[in-house]
Amino acid sequence: MRPVFLFDSLSGKKELVENSKGKPLRVFVCGPTVYDYPHIGNARTYLIFDALVKFLRSQSIKVFYLQNITDVDDKIIARAENEKMDWKKISKKFFEVYRRNMKQLGIDSVTKYAPATKFIPAITKQVQKLLEKGNAYKIDGDGYYFDISTFPDYGKLAKRTAEQAEDGVSRIDQSINKKNKGDFALWKFSKPGEPSWKSSLGAGRPGWHIEDTAISEHFFGPQYDLHGGAMDLKFPHHEAEIAQQESASGKKPFVKIWVHVGFLTANGEKMSKSLGNFVTIEDFLKKHPAEVLRMITLSHHYRSPLNYTDELAQENLKRWQSILEFLGKLDFVSKNFRKVNTDNFSAAETLINFERKFLESLGDDFGTPGAMAEIFSLINTINPNVYKLDKSEANGLIKKIRWSLKILGLKPVLPKTPAKVAVLAKKREKFRVSKQFVQSDGLRKEINDLGFEVEDTSLGPFTWPRE
Repeated sequence: MRPVFLFDSLSGKKELVENSKGKPLRVFVCGPTVYDYPHIGNARTYLIFDALVKFLRSQSIKVFYLQNITDVDDKIIARAENEKMDWKKISKKFFEVYRRNMKQLGIDSVTKYAPATKFIPAITKQVQKLLEKGNAYKIDGDGYYFDISTFPDYGKLAKRTAEQAEDGVSRIDQSINKKNKGDFALWKFSKPGEPSWKSSLGAGRPGWHIEDTAISEHFFGPQYDLHGGAMDLKFPHHEAEIAQQESASGKKPFVKIWVHVGFLTANGEKMSKSLGNFVTIEDFLKKHPAEVLRMITLSHHYRSPLNYTDELAQENLKRWQSILEFLGKLDFVSKNFRKVNTDNFSAAETLINFERKFLESLGDDFGTPGAMAEIFSLINTINPNVYKLDKSEANGLIKKIRWSLKILGLKPVLPKTPAKVAVLAKKREKFRVSKQFVQSDGLRKEINDLGFEVEDTSLGPFTWPRE
């Protein structure tokens, strides 16, 4: 097993990924607030961690991948009011949409989804502990808040000070009675018509940040290996998580490695629901195969910004089709190989170098662009000599390419050639060999009209869909 390093947002260095002895690697990624349709900016984060976990597992690293689901929140309540629906129906509907979208995108690496409303006792227990330790205070008629002045390290993840605590890019709790500007809600007292749970804290519901630490502590304990999420969650959300958990447990560090995924912009602007410039996953999938979005995601380093355009989607559709076509050629060679001469092309050394470089790229801060480049380099090297491969080498290449694609979560399904096209191709080949080119050209046009192209090779005609 090769060593795997990831850039830790807290230390600012690449850190070795290693699990505690006898335990799986414990990974927590912030899940969605289920109040609307997920967009492709959200998908980027989940595609990255899906591929990362798949890679780690391919390296014999056992992983417990936990993802929370925020199924009670101000945004859910607001949507329920606007649509005159019960808040539970809203959260249930969009959780189902989310799960469906993840399945459509081939995201299947999550070990456990944990909806916040299933962990209310764990949440109230953690708030109670913060109260006992003097890190929290009560605002009558409002709720319980975390006092960031009691945690001197507040801001260490995002490299900010407590004075910058309201300069966040994600949700901020507003209250004129807070002790400090950056203090955040732990438990919100119930208001008429809002969801509420009875507890020792009083009837109410959890704040946003506390659900994550309560859930992660429930499954992993007060310290674990890797926490991930989108870049905009770094401050204040993840900062708040550190303050909560390290204050409650008295143990540092809360998390060994923090991994943050860069923004996805649309035509130069950050894609967000508040700006209304987002492309939902469902709308994307109406136009493109799911593999195209994964290709776009993997072709950019996870920490870098990614600007989405329709042109980028079309470009990656062509790149994906080129991978499929190459696999199609290898499959054709495997099924049609015949020893016509000894001029076989050896791909053995190329394959050895490919596997080494592919894994090196992924092991160095999950460098998926480098890994993808190795796949295309392999294809470009072999393609001019693909019909010189023997059956064994063709099968070896198929196995290795499918292995690499599986690690990244890409699932190639080769198109089938209709029987009519296959019959026409064989008939045309007979005319071509006997130099009856008028008849041969006529059959080529007929094949083209059926949506297929035919390539003449030393092994016979190779047919492939034109699109």
